[in-house]
Amino acid sequence: MTASGAKAAVEWLVSVAPDPDACRWEWERNPLGVALLPAGRRWDVLILPAELGYPTLDVLTRLVDRPGPVLADFGDARIGFFVPPGTVARWLGTGVRGAGGGTWIVVPYPGRAAGGVRWLIPPDGSGNLTDATLLELAMHEAAGRLAREAPHDGE
Repeated sequence: MTASGAKAAVEWLVSVAPDPDACRWEWERNPLGVALLPAGRRWDVLILPAELGYPTLDVLTRLVDRPGPVLADFGDARIGFFVPPGTVARWLGTGVRGAGGGTWIVVPYPGRAAGGVRWLIPPDGSGNLTDATLLELAMHEAAGRLAREAPHDGE
């Protein structure tokens, strides 16, 4: 990530913070290199278990040149896809957690290694998000592939 790209990404992320300067300070001072940001303003986050999240990301990156930002949590147990605000309130899928209005997410500084949480696809500052319908299609394809690859009883 270029310095100008990281700066644009930082400005986009901190634009939702109640106190953008405090958010920047937290990124600089926190030994983990993370800050808490509110979801539901410029984005929601759909959180998939890694077993489905990584294959979904694989499908998604074949469908679009650049999906929206994607996070992996501590231990890579869950993958978070940044989607348009309001998506979580309308999401009906099972096994998917959501961070929407009234929730907060741990966000690492773009372009810098952080303790535990990391960007799989960092924000580029443009506000690009993953289309929820496209994400759902990618999830279905990934789930179908996983089901076909899973050992079946009696084989």
